[in-house]
Amino acid sequence: MGIVNVTPDSFSDGGCFIDPESAIAHGQRLAEEGADILDIGGESTRPGAQPVSPQEELDRVMPVLEGVRGLGVPVSVDTMKPVVMRAAIEAGAAMINDVYGFRAPGAWEAVKDSDCSLCIMHMRGEPRTMQDDPHYDDVVAEVESFLLERMASAKAAGIAHERIFIDPGFGFGKTLDHNLALMRALPRLRKVAPVLVGVSRKRMIGVLTGRDIQDRMAGSLAAAIRAVENGAAIVRVHDVRETTDALKVWLEMA
Repeated sequence: MGIVNVTPDSFSDGGCFIDPESAIAHGQRLAEEGADILDIGGESTRPGAQPVSPQEELDRVMPVLEGVRGLGVPVSVDTMKPVVMRAAIEAGAAMINDVYGFRAPGAWEAVKDSDCSLCIMHMRGEPRTMQDDPHYDDVVAEVESFLLERMASAKAAGIAHERIFIDPGFGFGKTLDHNLALMRALPRLRKVAPVLVGVSRKRMIGVLTGRDIQDRMAGSLAAAIRAVENGAAIVRVHDVRETTDALKVWLEMA
């Protein structure tokens, strides 16, 4: 999954693709580099990020979705807002990727009558506050319990299990130790549903390597390989070409 952030403030590439034409060109480049799916986001969810209005998010996302949907690659939209979900589905999105786990009022109603895939993510708190001293008694059990509850909620809304992916939410209300425990627990979590892992360039990579954001590719590649080895179905990355190459070589040597 290649990342297309249409935001001024995402942690790694904020402002790089805020113009729709540059975002569309970036999506095309990621597709050519081997992305199997593109994930468009119009609202930053980095720690401390401030929310944006539904209209502002729509204004950022919709021109890009319309510009990349003809590339032959499925498109995901990363949003917490039911109004954006509805518009994205109507415009041809193949997946809704919700960091809030479809907890917003009306979220299930916005997606249930479509056939698009859904990714339920775990987040403790909200982006503005999620990294303010997060605590768990057992992070794996608590994340698993949350995801199982959301799966049950989806079923109650009439949504088929086969449509759903889950995301443990690396870096979303988690310390480094929490993130590492969840990475090791992927074989357990994949029994709930297929897992999407997003750790590309994140702070955990920086802490482990001592590298700044733009120098975290090598660490991110190692994390992607470990995630797939532990059972991840999708890895969400900034560096598509390099990740694709790394996974190809690793798979042939496994």
